[in-house]
Amino acid sequence: MTGQHSVEKIGGTSISATQTVFDNVLIAGRKGPELYNRIFVVSAYAGMTNLLLKNKKTGEAGVHSAFAKNDREHPWREALENVRNAMHARNAEMFARPERLIEADRFVNERIDGARACLDDLDRLRSHGRFRLTEQLSTMQEMLAGIGEAHSAYCTALLLRDRDVNAVFVDLTGWHDRDVMSLDQRIRRELDNIDLTTQLPIVTGYAGCEGGMVSRYARGYSEMTFSRIAVLTDAREAIIHKEFHLSSADPKLVGEDKARKIGRTNYDVADQLANLGMEAIHPRAGRGLRQADIPLRVQNTFDREDEGTLIQGDYVSDKPKVEIIAGVRSMFALQFFEQDMVGEKGYDSGILDALTRHKAWIVSKCSNANTITHYLSSDSATVDRVVADLDEKFPAAAISSQPVCMVAVIGSDLGGPGLVPRALEVLLKADVDVMALQYQIRNVDVQFILDPADYETAVRTLHSALIEEGDIGGKREAA
Repeated sequence: MTGQHSVEKIGGTSISATQTVFDNVLIAGRKGPELYNRIFVVSAYAGMTNLLLKNKKTGEAGVHSAFAKNDREHPWREALENVRNAMHARNAEMFARPERLIEADRFVNERIDGARACLDDLDRLRSHGRFRLTEQLSTMQEMLAGIGEAHSAYCTALLLRDRDVNAVFVDLTGWHDRDVMSLDQRIRRELDNIDLTTQLPIVTGYAGCEGGMVSRYARGYSEMTFSRIAVLTDAREAIIHKEFHLSSADPKLVGEDKARKIGRTNYDVADQLANLGMEAIHPRAGRGLRQADIPLRVQNTFDREDEGTLIQGDYVSDKPKVEIIAGVRSMFALQFFEQDMVGEKGYDSGILDALTRHKAWIVSKCSNANTITHYLSSDSATVDRVVADLDEKFPAAAISSQPVCMVAVIGSDLGGPGLVPRALEVLLKADVDVMALQYQIRNVDVQFILDPADYETAVRTLHSALIEEGDIGGKREAA
């Protein structure tokens, strides 16, 4: 592999818009050799991973969660058949040629029947009562996750071959494999014999590897696969195709006519977005690209002519400016007060142990002489369990939590001295009370902690003042 190629990831919503993704991304007017020197990593079609695992927004049971709970009201066999039916329905929408539809359905049936056989065996085993399937449940989750990506990659390769493109289905799921290998080993083994000048690899976003992809990266696993392929093959550029532009704020909040495409930024900004749950790319995936000095481009699948936003490690805006207003609409401030904390150690690590044990996502934290505050993107039940644990471990401490929201002002260089005073001024005029503020020396983001009721007003106000009305003041001195 020569390093003249790109590695491109197509998200679930984009790959589901079959005709658009072919017209704007996969083919997009290319002919002959222009079609090649690209590697595509595809996510599962929209909604499939929710059916296989669990709906990440509503919590509605998928196959894995129904099996794990042994839910009689929502039996796992019925959930698995729902997946089969959904995949068949998707195939019927995409394939006009009957022989190709039969081929696609056959592939789905092989995977679903194989999964059912495995789950039947596990179900019989746990019926004996003495067996605990904790480890097997994790393995099963990995197996089920890979079915969604295998389906979309296989079908995409079939559709491309129908258009006379020499597409190759590259299955990283390890479906027929008994070997345990690392992610890098699996990628190298499956891609080493691909000739990128004459073949177009369509690769599963899930990769079966030691440690498990879902266990380590949750729903961000396809971005890790994408990142590692780019690094290991020395890609010229990494590209993510999403259903939207990377914009200066949520267009639904500030208005389609006011939101702006960012255009250029750096990996520091991408990291801040990931921390807020608004991923341009999973932070660990971004780290690999950054270390390998591979630029990342985020493009809108539905805007063929636009070059998108380019993310580079060394980019800094030519003058201090705000690039994006983002935030977390619903979160909790966990406040830990202990009068005897001054000069003593152990409190911070004890709090972190509890947060880690209950898998509470820490967005930000601050502390002073006797108080440590964590801002958590977690549900109230999780926060209550954390508080209960800390009350038991530190009986002399006063521990409380309250709902808050966070609105962050983010940019590759926020060094202008007028930023914070101006932001506070416009928020005050909009009757938004700032409960807390965080501003790091690195000049990448300013975080405003607010009442949740003020979230939308704050986003619109800050976007209007700091992005729509111009720069934030101050100039970087020449080197």
